[in-house]
Amino acid sequence: MNTSARPDPFAAFVLLGDATGFVDRILEVIEHIRLFEDFERAEIDTLTCYFRCYHAPAGVEIIREGEAGDFMLLLIEGSVEIVKLDPRGLPQRMAIAGPGKTLGEMSLIDGEPRFASCVTLEPTLFAVLDRAALIRVVSEEPKVGVKILMELLMLLNQRLRAVSSELMVQRFKQTDESTL
Repeated sequence: MNTSARPDPFAAFVLLGDATGFVDRILEVIEHIRLFEDFERAEIDTLTCYFRCYHAPAGVEIIREGEAGDFMLLLIEGSVEIVKLDPRGLPQRMAIAGPGKTLGEMSLIDGEPRFASCVTLEPTLFAVLDRAALIRVVSEEPKVGVKILMELLMLLNQRLRAVSSELMVQRFKQTDESTL
């Protein structure tokens, strides 16, 4: 797939370069993130070379529901509102994410359209890892690359299990209500 023709989704934001200048701040916020909990400092240093950092003002979409995507974000500073359109086309808040949260992992892996939009609630600093950079990590730093892929796989599996459990709870509630 030729991605060079696709416009840069972050062209409107201030590019701050790769994430190596933000290693200490990233380490502060990812200290409690399951995705990176098994990474050593040297591995984080290596990984930050593959991330690009951006600054976005408050009130802008950094991910748009329905758009194609091949990247994930790591929030370093600021917060975003995660919004999903309901069946009537009205935006519904799903969550608020702050420093240390990752967004867009599913599209990083499968390239499918975004499930929800993410709108900055305040000036926000974030790091981007796109699929091309992930592929470079895997080929240039295989130990770190395999580690990030395994962590992404575990994160997505945990989310799938949580959603499956919630669906079962909802199904049982519906069954109970229909028998009353």
